[in-house]
Order: sequence, then structure tokens, then C-alpha cells
Amino acid sequence: MADFTYSVDADGVATLTWDVPGRSMNVMTREAFALVNGMIDRALADDKVKGIVITSGKKDFAGGMDLNVLASVREEAGDNPAQALFDFTMSAHHVLRKLERAGMDPKTLKGGKPVACAIPGTCAGIGTEVALACHRRIMADNAKAKIGLPEILVGLFPGAGGTTRFSRMVGAMAAAPVLLEGRMLDPKKAKAAGLIDEVVPAADLLARAKEWVLSATDADIVKPWDQKGWKMPGGAPYHPAGFMTFVGANAMVLGKTQGVYPAAKALLSAVYEGALVPFDTALTIEARWFTSILMNPSSSAMIRSLFLNKEALEKGANRPAVADQTVKKVGILGAGMMGAGIAYVSANAGIEVVLIDARQEAADKGKAHAESILDKGMKRGKVTAEKKAEVLGRINATTDYAALKGCDLIVEAVFEDMGVKADVTARAEAVIPESAIFATNTSTLPISDLAKASKRPGQFIGIHFFSPVDKMMLVEIIKGKETDDVAVAKALDYVRQIRKTPIVVNDARFFYANRCIIPYINEGIRMVAEGVEPALIENAAKLLGFPLGPLQLVDETSIDLGVKIAKATKAAMGDAYPDGAVDAVLFAMADQGRLGRKSAAGFYAYDDKGGRLGLWDGLSSAWPVAGAQPDLSEVQHRLMMAQVLEAVRALEDGVLEDIREGDVGAILGWGFAPWSGGPFSWLDILGAEKAVAICDGLEKAHGARFAAPTLLRDVATKGQTFYGRFGAAATAA
Repeated sequence: MADFTYSVDADGVATLTWDVPGRSMNVMTREAFALVNGMIDRALADDKVKGIVITSGKKDFAGGMDLNVLASVREEAGDNPAQALFDFTMSAHHVLRKLERAGMDPKTLKGGKPVACAIPGTCAGIGTEVALACHRRIMADNAKAKIGLPEILVGLFPGAGGTTRFSRMVGAMAAAPVLLEGRMLDPKKAKAAGLIDEVVPAADLLARAKEWVLSATDADIVKPWDQKGWKMPGGAPYHPAGFMTFVGANAMVLGKTQGVYPAAKALLSAVYEGALVPFDTALTIEARWFTSILMNPSSSAMIRSLFLNKEALEKGANRPAVADQTVKKVGILGAGMMGAGIAYVSANAGIEVVLIDARQEAADKGKAHAESILDKGMKRGKVTAEKKAEVLGRINATTDYAALKGCDLIVEAVFEDMGVKADVTARAEAVIPESAIFATNTSTLPISDLAKASKRPGQFIGIHFFSPVDKMMLVEIIKGKETDDVAVAKALDYVRQIRKTPIVVNDARFFYANRCIIPYINEGIRMVAEGVEPALIENAAKLLGFPLGPLQLVDETSIDLGVKIAKATKAAMGDAYPDGAVDAVLFAMADQGRLGRKSAAGFYAYDDKGGRLGLWDGLSSAWPVAGAQPDLSEVQHRLMMAQVLEAVRALEDGVLEDIREGDVGAILGWGFAPWSGGPFSWLDILGAEKAVAICDGLEKAHGARFAAPTLLRDVATKGQTFYGRFGAAATAA
């Protein structure tokens, strides 16, 4: 079966139905573009055809371009990939421009055939760009549907005419939320934003689209920019109002991206330059900027990590080859913030949940947390009363361990105490089936040590969620020394059920994510002790594209938690413990009751409502700022290498088995510079040889923690890249 089918009804309306075989969501491929191009020619040449409707044979319209296509175009191009990518992009422009002009006389603008897009559900990327080329966009009144152009979120921008068309339809300022922020809008908001023209009941969608096609006049199908005297809404760049718009947009883009996301700047350039020239020239400008982004290593890295690798991991790239392990009933031990969050995401995914705590009051409070999340969803119109009742009905909040009978998965989320965890493990295993998998949500305690309390260590595994559970998309699965394949598959299938992204790592202190996060925080605190200006530390991180500087991050995670981790780590490492200078600051803050956001006092000051006001004035008196400050680049190198070198060591030590998981985990787990594609992608962009040189300088100035790992030196010596050496799995995916 083909991706598109063609039919003509008795009224002379040709319907092009997009329905990619074997996929739940339509995506555009090279072959599909060629096919639809031929169908457009066929409809325009057939005198019996009065107009065209483009729709989907699925519940949704389209999910965008198959980004593997862009990679294949580049690979097949040999020595001139930029030309091949530009030609490919322009070929898409030609197809959609043909659709838009629809056979009309270029001088009189008459005689064209009306084209309507009937959108049954979610529509993104190239799907939206196809719709924008049509003369009428009609969307079903579907509460679950969204439409937009989210390419910016994976390091691209709409390059098949979406940028030029939408900015000309509504003006640069009005287009910004859709183009520059990648917002996906529900049908009603999309109509208000100008993305679509009509919202109709789903049952009437095709009939209304055909009705419009048959009643449309010549004037209805001429786009504004093809009409004489057209002016850009909001003003062109050299119009007084337009000038202010573009100045403001430029400042907004720089403020949001800190200059490290090339796609946003390229998008704005395409809009600005395109607004100065005729429409067809503007499409060429858009194609050139789009090609430049496809050739940019940052965008390539973002696409690889945030789309290709993320999708591969979610589809089970590293799942053991065992039978399906879909979870039917999960027991959550501990109804605190983490346990309550895990209970909510499980119940929301349709899984029966038993939420256990030592006190019924605490168990009920955990269930109430799920209710509060659902209530917020109801206020936003995302959750119905029926949905709320259905989700809460799946959660049994109790103190009775007997309720765990029949659970095929247990997730323990009690205090970070070996004794407490051992006790609840024994109590649960006395009730649950022998085939059940037992998982711990610990963030720091070794899985293999915790598994000693289990009668079935092969069925014991770590499933580390990040807080807040309902918002954070990463789940870190940790294999103990004896964890078997069924347990790993169970954890992966469960994470897929709750619609999050998994990475699988081996057991070691702090696993992978915390192993990299803690040195980042510690390096920031260490610099405070050295007299580095705190604002320099925080802004250096933000200029690297990190969402939070290290001082703000420790405030968010809580300073007393940092103290507990430091004490436990020192007890385990003894004289080899390297962070005494950090502890001097951290412990002093805790002793003053400055525990972070939760106490409204930390490295930052807060108002009565918990709003962050700025860095705490007392920092400079407790740790005086030195007269001579380091260069920005040195501070940035320290913050970056503190994390990246731990990622390399994790790979070197066998904690990480797949660099794709290292990159995806870093971005989703703690917001590691998304523009870079993750630590390993960043090293490949920088070059291993350059990275080693930076490490050597930092080691000389600041100590052995910056010593380049043997693996990094080996990659540099051999002139390799990490993806070149370890990325075979990524290529295969």
C-alpha cells in the first residue's frame, strides 16, 4: 500500500488520503512527496476534478517529516551535502507552491482549483506546512488534537514554507509563539492564532471540506502575498512598526536562547530577509537558512539526541529479547512526594495502583497529590470529571500489605535508609507473586546492596524517577549485579506504559545522572569558596544553555539533601573524599537554616511567596569576592568539564553501555545544554583533542578532578569521535 491514496467522488472532488501503512502516525518520506506530487499533477490536469481535499486515514493528520530522510539525503550527497539538502528542500517548496497556486493563471490569478485540508487530529511539522499551503484549513473539534510547528524544539525550524507562510499570514510578532517557541495549539486556540480557518464536529469534517471546495471562488484561493499591494501584517522590517517588531524579536530570541541555539536565529533571519523580497524569493531564502541549520553540528546533534536516539530508546533499542512484560498492577511503597507522583503517572496510564504507607493519613495524602494534579488539569480544560474519577479509582491508598497480592511490579519509594528499605522489601515479598519484579526508586544507594534484602535478587532492579515525577520525562533504570533480563524488560515496558524515556545503566555510586549532576553543583559551590563572583558562576552556566546555574540547582534540590549526600559519600570514601572545600560552604549554609527554596533561603533570597529575588547578599560577606576574577571561558570550562568528564568515566567504567543513553539522559535528566546534543555529542563538536587540551589546563590550575580520562585521550590520539567509535547502535537505529 502507498502512503497516499487518490479518489474522485461524483461531485468532482479529488481526495488525497494520507495513511502510511504500519505506522500509528503519518510521517513524510521522499517517496511520499514524489507520490503526492504526482497526485497533485493528476488532479490539476483532470478537467472533471473541481477541487482537492487532503486528509488523513488515521485519527491524526501527521507527525512531521521522517528525520531519517534528512540524514539519508546528506549521506548520499558525498562531498557536497549542502547542495543536496538545499535541492531537496527546494523540491518540497516546488510541490507545495504548485499546490498553493493550484493551476491558476499567473497573470489573472483565475482558473485555479480550490484545495482544502481536512485535519482530523494532531498535525505537526511538515503536516502543518502542507496544510498552510492549502487554501482552507478545517480541523475537527477534537479535544486531544494539537496543531503547530514544533521543529525548533529539536534544533530545526519549519523549512518547507511554514516559516515564510505563517509569518506572512499573521505577522512576525503573532507568529512567534508558534515558530520560535514551538507551541502546539488545540483547535480553538489554533483558529484564534490564524493557523486554521474553521473548527467543525469530527463527523462533519470531510463533508465540510468538500462543501467549501465546491463553493470556493477564484478570490477565495489567492493567497494574500500573491495579491497586488499586499503588505506584511504588523509591518515589514523597514516600516516603523515592523522595525520595532524585529528589534524586539531579536532581543527576545537572544534572551531565550543565550545565543547558543542556532535554529532560532536562523528562523528569525529567514523571516526578516524574506519579508524584504517577493514570496518565491523568500522561499529560497528560507531554504538556504534551513540548509545552513541542517549543516550546523549543533542542530545535527540535537536532532540525533532529541529525536532519533530518544525515539530509539523509547521503542526499546536496548530491551532484552524476552516476552512482553506489560504491567497490570503496581504496588508503590511509600506515599511521599516521589511515591505519590509515581502512583499518579501509573494510574494515569491505566495501571491499577496500590499505594502503601505506614499511616493511612499519609497514604491518603499521597492519593490527594494525584487528585491535585488532576484538578489542575481540569482547570486548564485538559482533564474531564470522568477522567479524574477514573484515574483516582485506580489508586488504592492503604496501609495493608495484603493489598499487594497480584502485583506484578513493586516500586519502593521510602526513605533513603538501608534498614527501612530492607524492611519494606521483606514485607512486600511475603505477599507478592514469586514472578513479580521489585524495583527501588533510590537515587543514591547501591542497587546490589539493597538487593541483599531480597529473596530474589535477580528480580530486583532500580527505577530512578526524577522530581517532579509527573513533569520529568527521564527514568533511569539501574541493573544490579544479579538483575536478570526479565527484570530489565519489565522496567522498560513499564516506563513505556507511563510514556517516559528510559535509560539503562549499571550499578555504581550515584548511577549515571547524579554522578554527573553532583560535580556540576560542587564545582559551582567550590568557586564560591574561592571568591568567584556568584553572578559570574550562574550566568556562565546560563550562557552555556543550562536552564539552571549550579547554585540555583542546589537551592531547588535542597541544601540539606546535599549535606546528607556529602556525609554519606565521605563515610564511604574515607581519606579519598575530594570535596572538603565544598562541604565548608554547604554545611555552613545548612547550619544557618538556609536550605534552599523549601526554606525560602539558600544561595538565593526569596520573597514571602517563595519567589526567587536574586542571589543572597550574605554570600559576599561569608565568602568574600576576590579582586581578580577568572575569565568567563574558564568558569564555563570548569562547569562543563565537571559533568562531561564524569559522563566519559561512566562509559569507561561500564556504568553506561550506550552513549545514546548518556546524551539523552543528560538532556532530559538535568537539562544538560540541549543545543549540544549531550556530553558525548558536545565532545564530538568540540573535538577530543581540544577537550584534552582544556582538561590539561584545568588539571594544572585546579587539580586532578579535571584529569582527562584514559578513554578521552585514546579517542583524541586516534583522531576519533565518540559517535564514530561507539555509535554503531545509533546508526543502526
